[in-house]
Amino acid sequence: MATTISQAGVEMIAGGVTSPKGFRAAGVHCGVKAAKRDLALVAADRLSSAAGLFTTNAVKAAPVLVSQEKIQSGVAQAIVINSGNANACTGAQGLGDARDMAALVACQLGVAEEFVLVASTGVIGSPLPMAAIRAGIPRAVQALGPEGGADAANAILTTDAYPKMAAAQLEVGGVLVTIGGMAKGAGMIHPNMATTLCVLTTDAAIPGPQLREALRKAVDASFNCISVDGDTSTNDTVFCLANGMCGNAPLVDHDRAFDQFSGALAGVATALAKMVVRDGEGASRVATLIVRGARSSEEAKRVATAVMTSPLVKTALGGGEPNWGRVMAAVGRSGAGVHPERIDMWIGGVPVVRNGIAASPDLAAAADAMRGAEVEMQLDLHLGSGTFTGWFSDLTEAYVKVNAGYLT
Repeated sequence: MATTISQAGVEMIAGGVTSPKGFRAAGVHCGVKAAKRDLALVAADRLSSAAGLFTTNAVKAAPVLVSQEKIQSGVAQAIVINSGNANACTGAQGLGDARDMAALVACQLGVAEEFVLVASTGVIGSPLPMAAIRAGIPRAVQALGPEGGADAANAILTTDAYPKMAAAQLEVGGVLVTIGGMAKGAGMIHPNMATTLCVLTTDAAIPGPQLREALRKAVDASFNCISVDGDTSTNDTVFCLANGMCGNAPLVDHDRAFDQFSGALAGVATALAKMVVRDGEGASRVATLIVRGARSSEEAKRVATAVMTSPLVKTALGGGEPNWGRVMAAVGRSGAGVHPERIDMWIGGVPVVRNGIAASPDLAAAADAMRGAEVEMQLDLHLGSGTFTGWFSDLTEAYVKVNAGYLT
């Protein structure tokens, strides 16, 4: 059932990673976690173009290192993900375990090991319980099916409150193309690639290099625009598989068809990214931040990042308090070029700053806007044409409680 239709002709539909033709998925419980699904598998019916983006954290988990190596070929057929254990900071054993996960899936599916990508999420520092993984992979392969997307989305969760799935359709050259995706994430979220685990799938025909470019654009417009707590994980990964089974002419040129596909891929990624923010650990409300008038888009992002990651701004959001001075202070320390006397600011459409000073002594209307479940903040620096839109959650006592006792 369609939910929205964009002006670009992209129709958002109910679905996930198995919405495109030729994809199957599964999510099973194998024993990494005590009771919940903890092993996900997504498989294409044939060898597919593949692209991936990974954490910028210098401390990278074993599955990130293994998948970074495998993705260089630009082709893959399956992705296996476990939750409950990050397989990070586990040395040579962790690298061997990540490769073993891929090899076990490859053997069960009858495909080459180099075509199986791997990811993990959970607690850092403990070896994977490989006996459980080895027992679970055959069950996951047996459970693969076109209706398995929801089970897979549930199997990758950690502190998430709910699974995150999205899908879209569009016509490309008269052919219906479908894009699907699933993501997880509630903590360690920061606009610095890639901020989550995410799997995107499509039945479009697009070569690996073009798919990488489209994925980079999609991530820059979505997962690189969100913040929950300013942290970036050791395991952040976004994968995209394109199996070409819808029958479109391959998207090899940078033409209107490529732009349409790239926009739709960004639309699915943005829908998932917004779900991640709404599910931020301990979050009670979320904000959309629009920065205009910066000297460049890079400087607009620098301003937005300073605001979105400010504990003072985030706690004000949590309290429904229109304390615009905290926002101004974050703008000033962002490192971007600003002239304070030119800055205008709105909260929920209510002007609170005009030319760098209070627009009105009465903040009642802005306070009402700040107490909604979703809040819009706008900043205009009046220096140029640079813009950036980001999404962030508030900071509450519940976030502290979740993370103060996460390990033991």
